[in-house]
Amino acid sequence: MPFNSLPPGWTSRPAFPGRVIKAGEADSAIVKLVQERLNFTGCGPLRINGTFDRDHTERAAKLFQARYTDATGQPLVVDGKIGSLTWGAMFGEDTTPANALPPSRLLGEVLDVARRQIGVLEKPLGSNRGPEVDLYLQAVGLRPGRGSYAWCVAFTYFCFDTAARRLGCANPHVRTAGVLDHWNRARDNRGAKRITHAAAVNDPGLVQPGQLFVMDYGGGKGHTGLVLEVANGRLTTIEGNTNDGGSRDGIGVFQRDARKIAGVNKGFIDYSAV
Repeated sequence: MPFNSLPPGWTSRPAFPGRVIKAGEADSAIVKLVQERLNFTGCGPLRINGTFDRDHTERAAKLFQARYTDATGQPLVVDGKIGSLTWGAMFGEDTTPANALPPSRLLGEVLDVARRQIGVLEKPLGSNRGPEVDLYLQAVGLRPGRGSYAWCVAFTYFCFDTAARRLGCANPHVRTAGVLDHWNRARDNRGAKRITHAAAVNDPGLVQPGQLFVMDYGGGKGHTGLVLEVANGRLTTIEGNTNDGGSRDGIGVFQRDARKIAGVNKGFIDYSAV
């Protein structure tokens, strides 16, 4: 990997600055670091002038992204923008945000409940039913025998509700079976905070364990799950109504490690203020 050695004169690796570095970046010192690194990895030659221009620095950044992978060996997005995954590939995975500690007691309890559900499967598979799945659906007021319901949000609500009962506190999670309904209503719910896709990409440190990621697939369809850990722009998640491939209409509760912050196209819901 390119970060195994440092350019001459470097004694340490710079930490990710907390925002995407791209064409027009005003901080010339950061741009110079990027330019030096691009030259060192053979993606130049660039003048170390602190100007992130499209014709030279952006082109070199795209070349780097095409040649190298992220810290987990996955391809980088070739867009010429230095987000947390590309920064980690350039400077080392220890230079980007990592977090496995929930910021509140409630969210820690929520994740404990969710971990205990990993491995739950629909019975029969593909039915959106089963003893545990029925409990998730009933928690949001649905009657499983009256139809076939997607249950990813019902699962997250169940986890919050069970955790809140354990702690003897109110459940802040919006009571709904709709992914996008949850996103729309969370902004008005006491204690909820929404983190948009753009905000999360620009500052990955905003994303923390216990938050819910929200995907929008269009046509009113979406998918959600719980963030278990954050590391180097990648997420470990616990998701209901999914499978190993991350389907929004899967067969059970799975722990997954394939999502990226940049790939969560709607955003995150944070209940840590409760």
